[in-house]
Amino acid sequence: MSIKGKAYIAGIYEHPTRHAPEKSLAQLHADVAKGALDDAGLSLQDVDAYFCAGDAPGMGPLSMVDYLGLTNCRHMDSTDTGGSSYVLHVGHAAQAIAAGKCKVALITLAGKPRSEGQATGTAPRVPTTAAPDIPFEYIYGPTVVNMYGLAAMRHMHEYGTTSEQLAWIKVAASHHAQHNPHALLREVVTVEQVVNSPMISDPLHRLDCCVITDGGGAIVMVAPEVMKSLKRPRIKLLGAGEAPKGQMGGQVDLTYTGARWSGPRAFEEAGVKPADIKYASIYDSFTITVLIQLEDLGFCAKGKGGAFVADGNLISGSGKLPFNTDGGGLCSNHPANRGGLTKVLEAVRQARGEAHPAVQVKNANLVLAHGTGGSLGTRHGSATVILERE
Repeated sequence: MSIKGKAYIAGIYEHPTRHAPEKSLAQLHADVAKGALDDAGLSLQDVDAYFCAGDAPGMGPLSMVDYLGLTNCRHMDSTDTGGSSYVLHVGHAAQAIAAGKCKVALITLAGKPRSEGQATGTAPRVPTTAAPDIPFEYIYGPTVVNMYGLAAMRHMHEYGTTSEQLAWIKVAASHHAQHNPHALLREVVTVEQVVNSPMISDPLHRLDCCVITDGGGAIVMVAPEVMKSLKRPRIKLLGAGEAPKGQMGGQVDLTYTGARWSGPRAFEEAGVKPADIKYASIYDSFTITVLIQLEDLGFCAKGKGGAFVADGNLISGSGKLPFNTDGGGLCSNHPANRGGLTKVLEAVRQARGEAHPAVQVKNANLVLAHGTGGSLGTRHGSATVILERE
């Protein structure tokens, strides 16, 4: 069954804080839930489905449904695919709505990595002893940033991609972040500043890495009949795709991501092509993440990402494909190291015409949001959604 046109995004909210030491994780979830429901013109009593991932405290949906007072909840989903979880949840919520399991789905994200003093993925993650990869990989000390560094180095080796080309992605994000009053980094940077910033994991520099922030966000998805009763722009889900990518028994190619599969599935269901997309929110944990995903989603040929992003082609108002006009994870917000939800938020703002006037894309009636969760160097999940304003 296709979910094309079966569900709408009625409400969105992004927490304005980037540092919230005084708030609990549950309080942040509650803040964003209220914000998104207010935006939609709905209440907690209207919600009959709840979606969260591993950032939710306690027993995930069981704890949060109780904490939020969702007394009418009849459907729950706590699928966790890291940073792509919330893009994937948009598709899953649409499936539940289309199947008649619910009519108003609430998706929330919250985290406090900045308050907890987390750095940019430079230390090995504490292993889950039951994870099947631990005996084979953990002894080599993999970290988030060195796994992405491996992917970047391999792409450079295969296709001649340069650090300067990667830097253009950060430059574009910074051009957008200057207009976002909530962005953590609002200063416009140059290619030279990016490549001259301290090396974190060769070839990735400090400014190739995303920010670390507290905060969160929420999305409210509704059935068509509910959407008709609301006085909000009608942002319809046209297509969704998801895919995992693992080590494949050692036969792994680091130059592509799961977007190779999730993207085409979303485009096929939506009935549109990459060339039709007016604006793209692309997961940006690191600059290399953006470049490889642009290729895999079909916005340029494999190996041509460096040339595609060079000279500001991602900058709104002048570039071929405006991206992450809120500043993205590279400059604005990356709560709980799970930035997929914020990608959907800015895509909806663009489709509604509610982005900052300096970065609003003209006639952005067809937009894409894509998330990646996990590690490009090991295993990850990819999720793609395509949205249209009626």
